[in-house]
Amino acid sequence: MHVALASIYERVLARNPGEVEFHQAVQEVLESIGPAVDKHPEYADARIVERICEPERQIIFRVPWEDDHGEIHINRGFRVEFNSALGPYKGGLRFHPTVMLGTVKFLGFEQIFKNALTGLPIGGGKGGSDFDPRGRSDREVMRFCQSFMLELYRHLGEYTDVPAGDMGVGGRELGYLFGQYKRITNRYESGVLTGKGLIYGGAQVRKEATGYGCTFFVDQMLRARGESFDGKDVVVSGSGNVAIYTIEKVQQLGGRVVACSDSSGFVHDPKGIDLELLKEVKEVRRERIAAYAEQRANAEFVTGRSVWEVPCAVAMPSATQNELDEDDARALLRNGCIAVGEGANMPTTPGAVRILMEGGVSFAPGKAANAGGVAASALEMQQNASRDSWTFEYSETRLREIMVDIHDRCYATAEEYGVPGNYVAGANIGGYARVAEAMLALGLI
Repeated sequence: MHVALASIYERVLARNPGEVEFHQAVQEVLESIGPAVDKHPEYADARIVERICEPERQIIFRVPWEDDHGEIHINRGFRVEFNSALGPYKGGLRFHPTVMLGTVKFLGFEQIFKNALTGLPIGGGKGGSDFDPRGRSDREVMRFCQSFMLELYRHLGEYTDVPAGDMGVGGRELGYLFGQYKRITNRYESGVLTGKGLIYGGAQVRKEATGYGCTFFVDQMLRARGESFDGKDVVVSGSGNVAIYTIEKVQQLGGRVVACSDSSGFVHDPKGIDLELLKEVKEVRRERIAAYAEQRANAEFVTGRSVWEVPCAVAMPSATQNELDEDDARALLRNGCIAVGEGANMPTTPGAVRILMEGGVSFAPGKAANAGGVAASALEMQQNASRDSWTFEYSETRLREIMVDIHDRCYATAEEYGVPGNYVAGANIGGYARVAEAMLALGLI
C-alpha cells in the first residue's frame, strides 16, 4: 500500500474498531489507488481519501414491532449516507440477522465506487436491519416495515436518499415500505424507493438486473481475452435472485451452468441447470436446493464441500461476502478456470483475489461487475421522474450499454495506470477519480 494511504488506513482502523468487513473494503480500495494519488497531488491536498472513508451521516434507530402472538420485538435499523458528491445517496436495504453497523458501512463504502462507475448521477449509501423476515407472516413483515419506515422516512427523498431492496428486502417489503412512506408524507413520490412493483412505479429488468449485468460484464471480459461464454461450463454460487438471473443470461449467451448452491449445500448437474425447475423450487415453493436434485435425475446434491470444487471455465460467486477463499481459488485454478465475476458484494477474500490474479484469471470485482442492480435502479428513477415506463427490451438494452461502458472504463483505466488487465485497480481508480473530481468541484463540505 502507498505509504500515505497506509497511514490513512491505520486511522480508519482506530476510528472504526471491530468493523472487520468495513476495514476489508477500505483496504481493498486503498491498495489500488496509489498511482492515482501520485498522479493527482491535489486529491491529497484536499484530503479526498480521508473524507471518502468517513460517512457524511450515520443513522441508527430502534425498531419496535409486535408479532402475530402479541409479543413485542426490538430490532435495530441503520442507514449510512456515505457520499453524495455525485448525486443523492443510493443503495439498498438489507434485512438479515447478521446486519450490524460495520456491515452497512462496508456495503455503503463499496456503493460509492460502484455508483460512480455507472456514470449516472447517484451517490453512495446503504441501510438495513438485523430483522429476519424468514418464517414471518406477511402481517408481521408489514408491521416491521411500517415501524422501520416511521423513523427512516425523515431521511429520505428523491433528491436526498433513495433506497432499494437487497438481501431480505424484495417486492413484498418494498411495497410495505413505500405504502408507509406515502401514508406518512401524503406524497406519491415514486422516485424515493426503487425496485418497486411494476403496478406502482417499478421498472422492467430491475429484478433481473444484477444477474444480467454481471453476466454482461463477464462476457465483455471474456471477449477481451478472445473468448466467450459459448460452450463453457460455469459455476454460480447461490440460488437467489442474483444467481437465478445470472444463470438465465449465461444460458442465453451459450454457456452451461453446471452447479449452484444455497446455505445447505450445492447441486451439481453436469448436463446444465434446469432453470425452470430451479425457479419453481426457489421462487415458488421456496425450498432448499436439495429439492432440485430430487426431481432431476442427473443432478447430485452435495453437503460439506465447496461448490468451487466443481470444474468450470467461469466462476460467478453470487451469494454473500467472503464465500470464496484461498483454497477455493486454488481449486478453481487447478480445474482450468479463466474468469471470475463477482455477482455478490465482496464474495472473494483478498487472499483468493491475489491467487486468482497471479494465476492469470480475469477477475471482475463486485463494485464493477454487480453494478447492474443500481444501474437499473437509476433507470427506474429516470422513469419515475418523467412519469414514463419503458419496455423490457429497451430497459435491457440500456442496462447492457451501461455494463459494457463500465467494463471499458475499468479496462482503459487499468491500461492508463500501467496495470493492464487488472480490473480491480481499474474499478477502484476509475470510481475514486470520478468521485474525487466532484468533491473538488464542490469545495470543502
